Amino acid sequence: MIEVCGLTKRYGEVLAVDDLTFAVRPGEVTGFLGPNGAGKSTTLRMVLGLDTASSGTATVGGRPYVAHPAPLKAVGALLDPGAVLPSRTAYHHVLALAAGNGIPRSRVNEVLAEVGLEKVSRRRTGTFSLGMRQRLGIAAALLGDPPVLIFDEPLNGLDPEGIVWIRSLMRKMAAEGRVVLMSSHLMTEMERTADHLIVVGRGKLIADMTMRDFIAAHSQREVLVRTPQADALRSLLALAVDVRVENDDTLIVTGLEAAEIGALAAAGGMELHELSPRQVSLEKAFMQLTRDAVEYQADKETDR
Repeated sequence: MIEVCGLTKRYGEVLAVDDLTFAVRPGEVTGFLGPNGAGKSTTLRMVLGLDTASSGTATVGGRPYVAHPAPLKAVGALLDPGAVLPSRTAYHHVLALAAGNGIPRSRVNEVLAEVGLEKVSRRRTGTFSLGMRQRLGIAAALLGDPPVLIFDEPLNGLDPEGIVWIRSLMRKMAAEGRVVLMSSHLMTEMERTADHLIVVGRGKLIADMTMRDFIAAHSQREVLVRTPQADALRSLLALAVDVRVENDDTLIVTGLEAAEIGALAAAGGMELHELSPRQVSLEKAFMQLTRDAVEYQADKETDR
């Protein structure tokens, strides 16, 4: 597991991470979420020994990352896809990492093929697009066949095929019993990929639960109702629950189940053309939970 206990990081007067405690378990994809400035990248850097904690501990497999004799065999990580020498080929970049960790040369070609870079492996990385550099960083993370994988914004620069590929890769790695921790701002992909969520805001832990429980706990269920008698039904329902008008014949009802709305409409002799429960998105639940933890917030648009 990845275990974080009482982790705190100060930069002068700035408290970037504040007494953070959580565990990332094997066999599932764990999403790491938070607004900009929430302390996510700082936390990952402390887990990987790149930053020193002011207090608290972060361990991987029961020991600090720097205590592992062959780090790439213990943890594979992608934090910055640009952290490559532009004059070095993709093959020689991965080969250098393999040599420093006692990994056989044959493994280099295997991981480059796995991420789709086999045909361009002899090109200099300075000619790579962002998506290609992301794939190269993932190849480096997979190099030691580690039991723990950490990805910070792995979807940046990837085309649709690449996004589907990495989603499948992370699900496959988790199914093999590995620890997979993924940080991303792309809520739709996070919702499709993650089983469990850890959410931070202003350096503090604000949620640690399954994806399903998170959405259920931090949003209200909605039902779409389409009827030619929308005004009448709205007047009836608005006495007890929240009703939003979507268009002339469509209402969005919060606070009642579809069956309850149907029963009320039938009792009032109202005709229904559609009655559909709507799945609230991760994005909406996340925005609801973190609205007070956003450090950088644009002014809301006003009607002109």
